[in-house]
Amino acid sequence: MANAFFADLLSTISERGRTLLRRGGSPDTKQDASDLIELCEALLSGRGEASGTAMAREVLDRYHDLDAAGRRSFFEALVRDFGPDREEIAKAIEAWRAEPGERNGGQLHFASEPRRQELIRRLNRAPRGTSELVAMRADLLTLMNGRHDLAALDRDVAHLLGSWFNRGFLVLRRIDWSTPANILEQIIRYEAVHEISDWDDLRRRIDPADRRCYAFFHPALADEPLIFVEVALTETIPTAIAPLLAVDRQPVAIERARTAVFYSISNTQRGLGGISFGSFLIKQVVEELRRELPKLDSFVTLSPVPGFMPWLQQDDAPISDEDRAILKHLDEPSWFENAETTAQLRSLLEPLAAHYFLKARTAKGRLIDSVARFHLGNGARLERIDWLGDLSPKGLRESAGIMVNYLYRLDDIEKNHEAYANDGEVVASSAVKKLLKGEGRRLLDMRLS
Repeated sequence: MANAFFADLLSTISERGRTLLRRGGSPDTKQDASDLIELCEALLSGRGEASGTAMAREVLDRYHDLDAAGRRSFFEALVRDFGPDREEIAKAIEAWRAEPGERNGGQLHFASEPRRQELIRRLNRAPRGTSELVAMRADLLTLMNGRHDLAALDRDVAHLLGSWFNRGFLVLRRIDWSTPANILEQIIRYEAVHEISDWDDLRRRIDPADRRCYAFFHPALADEPLIFVEVALTETIPTAIAPLLAVDRQPVAIERARTAVFYSISNTQRGLGGISFGSFLIKQVVEELRRELPKLDSFVTLSPVPGFMPWLQQDDAPISDEDRAILKHLDEPSWFENAETTAQLRSLLEPLAAHYFLKARTAKGRLIDSVARFHLGNGARLERIDWLGDLSPKGLRESAGIMVNYLYRLDDIEKNHEAYANDGEVVASSAVKKLLKGEGRRLLDMRLS
């Protein structure tokens, strides 16, 4: 109630201030990036809270009126004209050299901060400011598209969003059939791993007793989930996604459930890309489930492998010409229904998948697979490679149907995380390592033939 009153008060102040700002001019006059930059300068130079709130709202509204070219010009101006004050930095450096200490060190720190960071803070004061800054960063990421001239601005925006969206501000909420429809619609829209086809499909995922869905929310985006995870409660570790999502499946009695399966994790806010919530989400959901269902003893994922097929097509993948001839079967419709073809491909692809996870790296030395980096970085163990785990068109296209289980063993999470973070070690089960040995024997046969 208090939050709603405060939000209404801010909106009233903002609207009245905007009326004053627009007095003498048409509110519908089209603005370009230069007009917007002048308003940003005025916002930075002002001191009044009420007028600043109104001006911040006006900046955000005028930003919405810009086309893509105008937005790029606006971002370029923020990089070019709203950096640190060089004269102030020079003075602070001289003071530090003359007398190193806390006072001069603090002055140097504040002098080196780009002016655009304070501008972003002031924009955040506007009603709905946080939500619109997240959307603005999504625009920025789109316009960057691999270009580096806007990278300084992105670092500043991401730095502030990382502070405003740190774990201390996030609230975990369970999503069920009683959740407001506008939130449920977003779950359908943003599901990124296994598409939700309609409301009936959604209900099958969140309503039965052996299903759970949890999401993180932020007070500034109260009705917008930031990230959500879908969970299946099962008796054993699953090896395929289809039985979990089947329309006619039989629910598992809660008293028999021993395994919690995280089978889909989806982000909803592109503007928060690179700001990690997933590790906190999984760990908190594990704690919630343990309190509710103390008999659960296994916490695993059933995860896609989105980078596997692109990697197979690279020249440096350890694949012979003979192997590539076998891989051409993957282009055949319904190849997985042919027992002989399936057996041939399995003997080739499972060891290659083990190599992909345990040995293959990017030019910068990182694991190729983004899902693997996420779970291994969180302290999970690569538990099992699941042959034909996902026969959907997307699963076949991305990974030849292969899925994997990552195991979250609570006593080992910190140790596994340290091994991966410090040494790049992929902690894997003996079953996965045996597949890699099989791949080694295959490569030896290649060299001897």
